[in-house]
Amino acid sequence: MSAKIIIIENDIKSFSVPMEEEMGKVIKHFEGELIKIRTGRAHTSLVEDLLVSCYGQSPMALRNLAAIAAPDARLITIQPWDSSILNDIQKAITNSDVGLTPVTDGKIIRLQLPEMSSSRRDELAKILVKKLNSCKESVRNVRRDFNNILRDAKKEKEISENFYNRLEDTLQQITDKFTKQADTLSAKKEKDITTV
Repeated sequence: MSAKIIIIENDIKSFSVPMEEEMGKVIKHFEGELIKIRTGRAHTSLVEDLLVSCYGQSPMALRNLAAIAAPDARLITIQPWDSSILNDIQKAITNSDVGLTPVTDGKIIRLQLPEMSSSRRDELAKILVKKLNSCKESVRNVRRDFNNILRDAKKEKEISENFYNRLEDTLQQITDKFTKQADTLSAKKEKDITTV
């Protein structure tokens, strides 16, 4: 947590807003982790952040050098704005951990995604469960931190017993809300993984 939380008596938002912000960061991170799990469906996010060394300068993200599209479920096309860096882009893809072989016609690079085997789907489902559990653990850690803040405020008589009880309920409601959000995101990704 970045700033110290000051709980103001009878102002639930002084507690709930910072807590939701912290848990929101956890969910945002989880969404980023889910994008990295390849489902067998073509998506531009698989390659758009690849760093390409070209023009003798420091590496640049592929999305800043080319038009990237996913015209169908198993194909990604990359059309460099400057065809002289086509080989640089191919090299970056080949050396990355994307696991795809670039094919080019001199103007456009095509990346064909292979059919996913059932063992690979099972493997991805296990990775998904790990990432979901990690996300939920982070949500619980935020809950614990805010619970400690709450207990300290009560102990120091900064808030009343009655308000403490209300905030405890709020604490649980917010935790449940973000846990449910993580479950929903995970279920959607699981459907992507298992759908052939």
